[in-house]
Amino acid sequence: MIDRLLTVDEAASVLGTTSRFPRRLIAERRIRFVRVGRHIRIPESAIDEYVQAQTVQPVARRSSRGHRAA
Repeated sequence: MIDRLLTVDEAASVLGTTSRFPRRLIAERRIRFVRVGRHIRIPESAIDEYVQAQTVQPVARRSSRGHRAA
């Protein structure tokens, strides 16, 4: 199935940022993008991959005795 292609402004809205941020990601080649003529589009899956790669997982807390807390 082909991903929906988002404009830079749409991608920014999904990420909750200004359009400058996805443009910077594109310029730094940190996110996949597609050129459609002179236009830049970002596949929805590229946004998902970027968010997944940037997600920091929480660390399990340990009790003061060195055992994992419940």
